[in-house]
Amino acid sequence: MGENFWKRAVAETLISAVFAAVLCLFAAALLAVFVRAYAPSDFSVALLCRLTEVCAVFAVCLLFVRRERAFFKGAAAGALTVLLTMLLFGAIGGFHLSVFFLFRPPLCALAGGLGAVCGTKLRKE
Repeated sequence: MGENFWKRAVAETLISAVFAAVLCLFAAALLAVFVRAYAPSDFSVALLCRLTEVCAVFAVCLLFVRRERAFFKGAAAGALTVLLTMLLFGAIGGFHLSVFFLFRPPLCALAGGLGAVCGTKLRKE
């Protein structure tokens, strides 16, 4: 593990986190159309937002994280995605923190790590 590894690891982590945050923004926009049309309960809207965030982190880490130490890079990207989406959605609509926020970073970190491991196993490098 030389300095090239660390540069590549930071780049993969940042790129994954940014793309996952952008994907979460697009998914939230589509979800807003769904909410406007069908008016589901607040609990189901919050659950769908978290589910899309976890799925976005998994999918993006599956695509962008490569090579050795993939689980740790994916986990870091998942935790960073939670912070980015919290800041982005906070800038758009205000901060709404609850007790359930404590579950988001570990869950997204796990999803990112698993997505990265699955991506490295499926990819032939």
